[in-house]
Amino acid sequence: MSQTEGKQERQCVSCGINISGMSAAAFKCPDCGQQIYRCAKCRKQSNLYECPDCGFRGP
Repeated sequence: MSQTEGKQERQCVSCGINISGMSAAAFKCPDCGQQIYRCAKCRKQSNLYECPDCGFRGP
């Protein structure tokens, strides 16, 4: 397995920035359980997010 195969690029679901190596929240979607990542800035500003799998929206 190559080094890139084991790593998944994580992006903030609200703003889309790459959050690898940053302080970010990781949680499961309340509806479908999909892993969701949010950057500290979007969390602090309570920006809306939408689950990419089921479309659930939250603050």
